[in-house]
Amino acid sequence: MSLKRGPCLWTPIPQSGPAPCDRYKHSCCAHGDSVYLLGGRGKSLLNDFWRYNVVRNEWTELDCSCENAPEEMEEHSMVNYQGLLYVFGGIIDSGYSGNKTPLWVYDTDKEEWLRWQGKNTYSQKLAPVNRKGHSAVVFESSMYMYGGYIDMKGSSHEFWRLDFVTGAWADLTPDEAGPGPRHGHSAAAHLDCMYLFGGLTGLREQSDLWRWSFSTHSWSSIRSHSGPSKLVGHSAVAYQDNMLLFGGGGAQSSPTNGLWRFNFLTQAWERLAAITASSPPCKMQHCIAGLGPSYRPQPRGGHTPPGEGPLGRPRHAGARLRPFKNRCFPAEGSIELDTFCVESRAAGAESRARPPAPGGTCLTFENQEAFGKGWTDVDESSAEDLSFPLPDLLLVLGGRPMGANPGISMWQLTLTDL
Repeated sequence: MSLKRGPCLWTPIPQSGPAPCDRYKHSCCAHGDSVYLLGGRGKSLLNDFWRYNVVRNEWTELDCSCENAPEEMEEHSMVNYQGLLYVFGGIIDSGYSGNKTPLWVYDTDKEEWLRWQGKNTYSQKLAPVNRKGHSAVVFESSMYMYGGYIDMKGSSHEFWRLDFVTGAWADLTPDEAGPGPRHGHSAAAHLDCMYLFGGLTGLREQSDLWRWSFSTHSWSSIRSHSGPSKLVGHSAVAYQDNMLLFGGGGAQSSPTNGLWRFNFLTQAWERLAAITASSPPCKMQHCIAGLGPSYRPQPRGGHTPPGEGPLGRPRHAGARLRPFKNRCFPAEGSIELDTFCVESRAAGAESRARPPAPGGTCLTFENQEAFGKGWTDVDESSAEDLSFPLPDLLLVLGGRPMGANPGISMWQLTLTDL
């Protein structure tokens, strides 16, 4: 496989309107063209809830004061499954009943918090207890949650699965083999595997990489001669045939701004260089989120049909593709990351389809009004103003050290075919 390589162009995103304050130890996840952000720690522990529209560069504060909403929290997890956001852990143990599992659900369509009615939810023997610094990923119709720091117990090696359909928890904790107790690590799902990197075991930072097979229900260690050093407080996201890992540090006081790529096919690490003038700040205990065609749920049954775009609409062969920008972005600048090929996804998996190969130099979207209407009524006459597909984006939100500006620190990287 031949890959063209080039430096990464990061772009800061200034905030011009209402926005969440800068913070760390928060959670975020993407749904459609938006990123949802919850809680964390700024000058104090927070429980505010926000939605960010990436094209309009607009934040909207959402209600988090109702009975079904979570309390102040930090180092919790949040995942998206079919428009429902599942939030777990992160609360102050002394402020919460020990008879409940700390799980909350938010409906993005109805814009309301729901009362969780899953099985085993109120039995401590059959459900996980509160924790911080754990990881959570979605595979098919389940959430898989590993590790975390449990009050009075320390780092945990517990491994749980929540079935979204039945609401039942299952304990998958291995007897011996596996990553062992840890928190502050990262995890990302790709095809039928979950990849877990680094974190803390007690007070010891780790640099190991582990793979969990959803098909064989087994752990395996992946050894490499190169790769990131010991990291904690970093973030990772799968992008096509790769895992992108950003930031973190070898200790609580030494954040970095390194961007690493782990190729699932070659099993090799590579550190990706950034254009010097556009390097993002060093961050740890931040969040990253991926948006765009590669991150949209794929219809059951396989790839997008030939000749169609990622949303099932005809591709416009003559569409002219220009650099992505939103209201705060310059029009120039279109380098970013290499794009990689994707193998076929398993039917029914919560996986992502590769966007069609564009005819120009990059993926773009300039018409914000048309985008805000949901990409409707696109025809050949609009191809010059509205080109397909929407670019794949990587956002970095917040983290330590916090910035001097009142709004949250945000940086964007566009992932393009080179």
